[in-house]
Amino acid sequence: MPRSTHTITPDDILPLDQYELIRSDKKAEALARKKFTRLAVGPHATVLFENWDSMWLQIHEMLRIEKGGAEQLVDELAAYDPMVPKGSELTCTLLFEVEDPVRRDLFLRTIGGIEQHVSIRLGNHVVPARPEGDTERTRASDNKASAVHFLHFDFSAAAIAEWKSGAGTVMLVIDHPNYGHAALIGADAREFLGRECF
Repeated sequence: MPRSTHTITPDDILPLDQYELIRSDKKAEALARKKFTRLAVGPHATVLFENWDSMWLQIHEMLRIEKGGAEQLVDELAAYDPMVPKGSELTCTLLFEVEDPVRRDLFLRTIGGIEQHVSIRLGNHVVPARPEGDTERTRASDNKASAVHFLHFDFSAAAIAEWKSGAGTVMLVIDHPNYGHAALIGADAREFLGRECF
């Protein structure tokens, strides 16, 4: 199906032997795409904005690794197609990276509920993050946050228009009491994401 449908179907998935022929090119494209889709937010957080191509690649890579065939494909589509922006949203993977495992564990215990403290701000618009599947990724027993979060930002028509206008600044903001940082989404990234996602 065409990318403009904002969904990935079984018809979009190549047989593994065909995928192998273009894999190096697709990996190079993904690397080039990161200059528009990767954003550091403070010392420990990285945001990776997703699009149709990034999820298409992820599905193929999972199939390549696990070789589960048609049965696995059902699960991969269920996992990754929801992260393809559906026309009025941005989606991202939010990663918290601390190299030392002991320090990482301690840090994640201080940022429980952080998925409720992420937003995109442009002009008068504040677009809060919504966890994928409305699943909060903080462990109830000890308030430890996951190191990986899958988030949606649902834009109104007015917010999309402002995004596409190029006016003002756009910030991704994390305002958790124990992790308060913001990062500018630059003009090139803004144009790329507007074209890919809205």
